[in-house]
Amino acid sequence: MVSVHSHGARVREVVESSPAPYSRVPPHITESWIRCISEYQLDPTIPRELYVVESHELLERQEQVAPVMRAAKSEMTVLFQQIAKSDYAIMLTDTEGVLLNFFGDPGFTHAASKSGLMPGAVWSERFQGTNGMGTCLAEQRPMMIHQDDHFLFRNTGLTCAAAPIFDWRGQILAVLDASGETHRVPGHVLDLVNMTVQEIENKIFVNEFSSHPLFMFHSRPEFVGTLNRGIIALDSDSCVLAASRNSLAQLGVTSNEIIGQPLDALFNVSFKSLLRESQKHGPAPFIVFDARHGRRFFATATSGQANSKSSLQVFATQVSAPALSNVPASGTLAPLNELQRGLDARMEHNIQTAMRVFDRDVAILLCGETGTGKELFAKAIHLSSNRADQPYVAINCASIPEQLIESELFGYKPGAFTGANKEGQTGKIFQANGGTLFLDEIGDMPLALQTRLLRVLEEREIAPLGGKAPTKLDIRLISATHCDLPEKIANNLFREDLYYRIQGVTLTLPPLRERTDRKELIQFVLEQESTDDAVVTISAPLMEILERHQWPGNIRQLRNVLRVMTALRDGNVLTPECLPADFLTGPKSDPAASAPITTSLLNPLELAEREALIQELRISHWNLSKLARQLKVSRNTLYRKLERLDINVTSREAC
Repeated sequence: MVSVHSHGARVREVVESSPAPYSRVPPHITESWIRCISEYQLDPTIPRELYVVESHELLERQEQVAPVMRAAKSEMTVLFQQIAKSDYAIMLTDTEGVLLNFFGDPGFTHAASKSGLMPGAVWSERFQGTNGMGTCLAEQRPMMIHQDDHFLFRNTGLTCAAAPIFDWRGQILAVLDASGETHRVPGHVLDLVNMTVQEIENKIFVNEFSSHPLFMFHSRPEFVGTLNRGIIALDSDSCVLAASRNSLAQLGVTSNEIIGQPLDALFNVSFKSLLRESQKHGPAPFIVFDARHGRRFFATATSGQANSKSSLQVFATQVSAPALSNVPASGTLAPLNELQRGLDARMEHNIQTAMRVFDRDVAILLCGETGTGKELFAKAIHLSSNRADQPYVAINCASIPEQLIESELFGYKPGAFTGANKEGQTGKIFQANGGTLFLDEIGDMPLALQTRLLRVLEEREIAPLGGKAPTKLDIRLISATHCDLPEKIANNLFREDLYYRIQGVTLTLPPLRERTDRKELIQFVLEQESTDDAVVTISAPLMEILERHQWPGNIRQLRNVLRVMTALRDGNVLTPECLPADFLTGPKSDPAASAPITTSLLNPLELAEREALIQELRISHWNLSKLARQLKVSRNTLYRKLERLDINVTSREAC
């Protein structure tokens, strides 16, 4: 860490050498330092007193940008979850650098307030010198300000990533900033801030024109519903009222060129005809083309009414002629979207986050219990990305014998060791070159291998065992674990530096018992397991049992249960009697890991039946075989009835 005097001397040396370039300081930092000295009369070693606006003024400023704050609040929360570590904060300022909103780790909030990272503090260059928020406002472009890039010495402990938020007119509205201690800030944080800004700008645009028809488009169908889409707002005559920044970029035009133009001057179809065809043919896909250059796009259109069901969702497949085609739909949603079977907020968050980063060099770490679908999620990320036609290599680090894992991962040259294949072997990591590498159960990787993997990920080159010349490596990395990696780090079982390398974005897949879309998911898995032509359905009593079951094995267990039932069924309607015999007697989930089932869902008749059965159990001293004979039912039927009525046989108590 440099001293206050050496930092001040460095700043003055750079400023005094201007306009000659200073090799180790970026030009925009030099220009900011010059402003700080010549315009603001700041001294890098003597900070001015912190300027914080009065509470009533802060409220007035927050009200002035209320639409921005509403659009930004949820996105700031998501960004904080994506890169949350100790000593970290996400902030929003107005156009004068006044900090309006703050999301910080509790361990960082108190210390940050001493540095002025708190609502009401003014972070313009005039008061705080070179810094992420203030310099971003001055330059009006995204930027990173690393520790020693700050003008004031008191701010050199931070690294800041900031990006301006613009409205559709190109006017700056606010600045979004992510600041943290230098050694904890991920290298890709500016990418995440930029993507969050895009989402905020889209929300502001849609909110402003919510009562107007909207036309949304992208050159790739899976991006139509993401932050990368272009959005055009239309008036009642289908003329352009406004266009988002992404719209202008995709069409290669300026706002002035298209405002007031009818939509059919931009695309070879009118907005009204799209809505009319959607009402006539339902959600049949259409293809639209740039009227000037004939480029193909995929689009959705909404009428601007409160009922969004009138939307026409447009996806398409390959087309050779640049004309509007009403062809059968063979295009599909991105594989990631296919994972969302219902309205589960955590899965929706995971999918939207993954879609933000899958085409960027950002490592993804998938966490969750065994059987929650981490490998399926990883494959969907790959198939949704621009590397879908490149290799996808999955490695289960827990299933490969420790003595073989190094040669499996890195490969070896002929004669590298005794017993080696005389032709050598290409390692799994190199097989993924150009595509995606999925390291499942990475928490079980031996420490020695962790060290070598870290070197490969940092240097982006690999050499097989016995080889000398390394080969450049181009991979996207997805890792998964059911372990608590921070706990493993604390016990010296996992490298902390490798952990920070693989967890660019961490997504936690919820266990099946906590998902709010269980019914839709059960139905989806059933459709997958029904391999013949018959339509298999689930009766209401069975669906209730399946929805309320704790599923310790998660989706994997659900799939196996449905597979057995469909294979052994007598008809096409599955009932409780179709459940496998060991369904209720198998391993139970950890009661501390999930909420207990309650009797609140039982109707009065079921409650009466439950009380009667509990009484019979007590009389028979909880001897299930004896009670089954008395009731003239099979033991399996009795088990199913106990499960349906929420009677805990193991503890001999009514739950």
